[in-house]
Amino acid sequence: MSRDAIARGQRSKRSPGRVFAIRVLGSAAILALLLVFVPFRDLVAALRQVPPLVWVGALGAYLLLHLIGVCKWLLVINAAGAELSFLSGVRCYYYGLFGNLFLPSIIGGDVVRAGLAMSLARSRSGLVLGSLAERLLDTIGLAAVAGIGALLLPTALDPRSRLIFLGMGGLFLVAGAGAFAILLLTPVIRRLPIRRRRALVKIRQAYRALRERPARLIGALLLSMLLQSLLVLLNARLGDVIGIDISFVVWLFVWPLAKIAAILPVTQGGIGVREGALVLLFQPFGVSSSAAMATGLVFTAVVMCGGLVGGVIAFVLARVSNDHRQDINL
Repeated sequence: MSRDAIARGQRSKRSPGRVFAIRVLGSAAILALLLVFVPFRDLVAALRQVPPLVWVGALGAYLLLHLIGVCKWLLVINAAGAELSFLSGVRCYYYGLFGNLFLPSIIGGDVVRAGLAMSLARSRSGLVLGSLAERLLDTIGLAAVAGIGALLLPTALDPRSRLIFLGMGGLFLVAGAGAFAILLLTPVIRRLPIRRRRALVKIRQAYRALRERPARLIGALLLSMLLQSLLVLLNARLGDVIGIDISFVVWLFVWPLAKIAAILPVTQGGIGVREGALVLLFQPFGVSSSAAMATGLVFTAVVMCGGLVGGVIAFVLARVSNDHRQDINL
């Protein structure tokens, strides 16, 4: 093997760690920048308002609420032909929560859970297509919750909030244009050589399976909106403990937009971006920057510990599953 090939191999091995380090530094830089504008003493005082038992309760609620996410994910991927069991779905989904700790934004966790489910699903094409559809529905659900908040609170759309909202609208237009382009390309696909068409058969079958089950897609969207609304409620309760005294409708608008902003893969797990978005979006409603940043940091701690506990749960389920298979073989 040539020296150039060896050097390229070494660079490819180092690149994941380098990218991870860059994202961590990005999160640290944004948090440090926020501390320039947020009084540090007030931030510490706000964080101290959260008793350990409240934090532990929030962690338990976070993990239980994500069982709704498991049902939502399985509803879509199984409609596309993946045929994954509930326990396998829980295992893969909670490994995805663990993956969120090390990969950019929440999409990194999607890659982890789909990768683990590859060996368990009946149809890999159905799994991949279903996972993509589920992530799109989840984003639509987030935007829908924020939209409901905006409708209930007409004064919510200040210039900063409107910019993020319009940005999401642009993303949906791009997604819609992509779907329309796929429909236009269908006749072209039919003219491809037989060998290439055979490679697309499984994807087309998964697409048809999803298209023929609109009720499941609607059900998944409703589950997504339910999950996001309950997570908003969880954050609102944490905000009450910290001292944020505002209407739940404001939370219904602000928190989904902050989570949408955190999807951008520029920091580790959206840390820093989410807190910055909360500080900006809460400002028109009279919430202090220290309280807004504190509630973001508390939830970040819940997410990080939830990912660690989720990884333990997934590991235990994997061991139990393996032991069960060995007993059957015996």
